[in-house]
Amino acid sequence: MKVLFGFALILFLMLGCSSSSDTTMMSAEEHLAYAMEMYEDGDYQFSTREFQSIILQFPGNTVNDDAQYYLAMSYFKDEQFLLAAYEFSKLIRDIKGSEYVSQSQFMLAESYYQLSPPYQLEQSYTKKAMSEFQAFIDYFPIDAKVEEAERKIHELNLKLAEKLYNSAIIYEKMEYYNASMEYYTKVYETYHDTDYAPIALHRKITILLDKEQFALAVENMKLFLNKYPDSEFTAEIQNLYDEMSFE
Repeated sequence: MKVLFGFALILFLMLGCSSSSDTTMMSAEEHLAYAMEMYEDGDYQFSTREFQSIILQFPGNTVNDDAQYYLAMSYFKDEQFLLAAYEFSKLIRDIKGSEYVSQSQFMLAESYYQLSPPYQLEQSYTKKAMSEFQAFIDYFPIDAKVEEAERKIHELNLKLAEKLYNSAIIYEKMEYYNASMEYYTKVYETYHDTDYAPIALHRKITILLDKEQFALAVENMKLFLNKYPDSEFTAEIQNLYDEMSFE
C-alpha cells in the first residue's frame, strides 16, 4: 500500500490537484494524496475532514487503513487526544490486518500518556496509558518502540507511587498515624520498584518507633534490610535493628 500511495502522491502533485478543493472526481488514491498534503502542511482540521470523507466514500478500498491511521494522527497532532485514542482503537479493532496496527497500539497508549495529569489529580488516564503500553509490549515485543514504552510505564508508575506517598504524608501530618502507615504500606507493596518504596517503609518504621510499637518496628526493619540493601537509609536501619535486637 505504501508504494501505491507514494505513486499516487507524486501523480497528484504533478497534476496540481491540490489547487482545487473539489474531491468528487478524485480516485481513492488521489483523495488520499490530497488529504496527506494537508496533513504534511499541518492543516489538521482540514486533513481530519478529508480522511473522514475517504473512509465514508471508499469503505472497502485499500487506502482505508491509511485514512483511518492518519485520521487518528491528525487528531493527535491537533492535541485532541481523546478523539485520537478513539480512532486508533477503531483501527486496531476493525482493521486487524493493517500494517498500522502496531503503530496504532503505541499511539493509543501515547494518546492516554498525553492526557495523564499531574500526580495530585485523578489518575485514570495514567492507568489507561500504562495498560495500553503494556499491551503494546505484549503484542509487539520486538518492536523498536518497546524500550520507550517500558520507560514510559516506569515514569507513569512513579507518578502513581508519588500520589500514594503524598497521601500518606498528608495523613501523617494530620496525625492519623494508622491511616498513614496503611498508605505507606501500599506504596512499598504496590510500587516496590520505585524510589518511593524504601522512603515509605522508612517513614512507617519511624512512626512505629514513635508509637513505641517496637516489635512491629523490628519486623519492618528486617523487611527493609532484605528488600532495600542499597538504600540511603540502610545504614540507619541496620544500626537501629542491631541496637533493638540486643535489648
